[in-house]
Amino acid sequence: MAPRFGFSDLWAKETRKGTPVVVKMENPNYSIVEIDEPDDDAFGPMEKKSRGKNAKQVRWVLLLNAHKAVGCLTWLATVFWSLLGSVKRRLSFTHPLGSERLGRDRWLFSAIKLFLVASLTILGFELVAYYRGWHYFKNPNLHIPISKLEIQSLFHLLYVGWLSLRADYIAPPIKALSKFCIVLFLVQSVDRLILCLGCFWIKYKKIKPRIEGEPFRNDDVEGSGSEYPMVLVQIPMCNEREVYEQSISAVCQLDWPKDRMLVQVLDDSDDQSIQQLIRAEVTKWSQKGVNIIYRHRLVRTGYKAGNLKSAMSCDYVEDYEFVAIFDADFQPNSDFLKLTVPHFKEKPELGLVQARWAFVNKDENLLTRLQNINLCFHFEVEQQVNGVFLNFFGFNGTAGVWRIKALEESGGWLERTTVEDMDIAVRAHLHGWKFIYLNDVKVLCEVPESYEAYKKQQHRWHSGPMQLFRLCLRAILTSKIAMWKKANLILLFFLLRKLILPFYSFTLFCVILPITMFVPEAELPVWVICYVPISMSLLNILPAPKSFPFIVPYLLFENTMSVTKFNAMVSGLFQLGSSYEWIVTKKAGRSSESDLLAVTEKESKKIPNQMLRGVSESELSEISQLEEQKKKSVSMKKTNKIFHKELALAFLLLTAAVRSLLASQGVHFYFLLFQGLTFLLVGLDLIGEQMS
Repeated sequence: MAPRFGFSDLWAKETRKGTPVVVKMENPNYSIVEIDEPDDDAFGPMEKKSRGKNAKQVRWVLLLNAHKAVGCLTWLATVFWSLLGSVKRRLSFTHPLGSERLGRDRWLFSAIKLFLVASLTILGFELVAYYRGWHYFKNPNLHIPISKLEIQSLFHLLYVGWLSLRADYIAPPIKALSKFCIVLFLVQSVDRLILCLGCFWIKYKKIKPRIEGEPFRNDDVEGSGSEYPMVLVQIPMCNEREVYEQSISAVCQLDWPKDRMLVQVLDDSDDQSIQQLIRAEVTKWSQKGVNIIYRHRLVRTGYKAGNLKSAMSCDYVEDYEFVAIFDADFQPNSDFLKLTVPHFKEKPELGLVQARWAFVNKDENLLTRLQNINLCFHFEVEQQVNGVFLNFFGFNGTAGVWRIKALEESGGWLERTTVEDMDIAVRAHLHGWKFIYLNDVKVLCEVPESYEAYKKQQHRWHSGPMQLFRLCLRAILTSKIAMWKKANLILLFFLLRKLILPFYSFTLFCVILPITMFVPEAELPVWVICYVPISMSLLNILPAPKSFPFIVPYLLFENTMSVTKFNAMVSGLFQLGSSYEWIVTKKAGRSSESDLLAVTEKESKKIPNQMLRGVSESELSEISQLEEQKKKSVSMKKTNKIFHKELALAFLLLTAAVRSLLASQGVHFYFLLFQGLTFLLVGLDLIGEQMS
């Protein structure tokens, strides 16, 4: 039974409706005599007596009130007990090393703990003051005792001193900071609205990049293919046991002349068993006639950027004009090159053609659904609008085709940040190269299915841009591009969308909002915490209309992720903690429905021995053992994690929710309650649970 507030005063009200009647009982029937206008003199004493409640009525009222109170307490106890049960299960099944490692990023966790302790202390003051009748916090304009005669006790003196300190010294800076964050919030909302209007205009006018004429003949691609340009296809990977096979298979089946395409499998794995599996897969496709080679670096420096830089230094790369890049979990369709490479013809200023991502596991759980909302908006709105109107956007690191000349003139791959894709895109833009985004060309891939993997990915995606901004700011200011392009790069591309967004989101909803519950003089208006965020969430969900039922979880989860994004942004900007840490995003090895059908057919047949020519018996036995290990590793049970910062913020927001309940702030209470519960689910690693 859910608790109900504010109905205790209804029992004191006496309402009387209808016409007074007198009921006479005659056995065995009943008759009713209506009295239209009773005599006041005759019925006065009786009416006066009937208006008062007898002992039986009072007893029933007390029993009903007690029933309400017991129901409310039972509901609260049930929720609390379920919560404790979830915590106990998580703690009992958590690996000793399964908790989040804070490392050098402990500064934010320490600040949140200090904030939590202060909030609990202030809440204790408020509760004692509430039960003693000092209701100053309900109305900040009430009289605060000044005379010594008005002070009731030492505790009363401390409480009055806290009220004066709050009003004179704490509230003014909080008001100033909240106004600053609200302005940033509104500016970012306007930017989001303009992007959506630009996307609507593109849809209305049906604007999209088109291929002029027929660039290549429709002859058999197995022929000479002299008109087809030389294309290098690279698959960088590192310990990708779950997905290496499907990505290599998809790339090797690209519809392009075999003598005009070379596949490079760039393996940075430090696990020898995975190296052997990938070598065997490369050997299998090489025997089928695919021009494919395997490269492994002994010294793994520079992460993905170092891997790509090493591959581009090969002598045979000079024979190729374009390079297509696919991460290990990407599965391009066979016509990918025919849909992208022709856009380069007769466009010598074009340096990059970027395709859209499509996700095979977007409906796997709640976490993947929420990620799909964000990424759909990124590709459908941000990338498309910037590509059409500016010919510039951030390279997504995969599912794109580069003109090798553009890479070389821009300085090639650099190892200075963890966002080498954004780095090369900014430098190519500064050298005058243009980009094209193809929204109708989609490449299948995965989104992280666990919060741990998603959090590490988002940390890298938000710390890297701040590193890059600090490193390339001078190059942007001294470049020869137009002034409006410099302004777009600095103000919109970096500051507004990479720095301001995580800053105001965390500061406004995770810091200022709970503070204002204890400092009511700086209370945020309802439209800031309710109406504008919901409106912006609606705009974000427009590219993924099937996700409309998830608008509330999406809004709450985005506020939750602001902690990770803010921490990453600060770490990247000031080179703190793990700002240059690269952790490979864990994959699940999901496949599309057509791929699963193909695998089923393949397993139903015997594998011919011709496919394994050139492989010794010892190698065959090794490969079979490794395949068994792979199957076992896929079926391993997920290790539960405990995320400290999220849990600390959950208790902080729930504490603020209790304070808002005392002050009868309905909207603030429900927002803080649900936001705190969302932080709790994330902190206990329950957000990525399987959906039924």
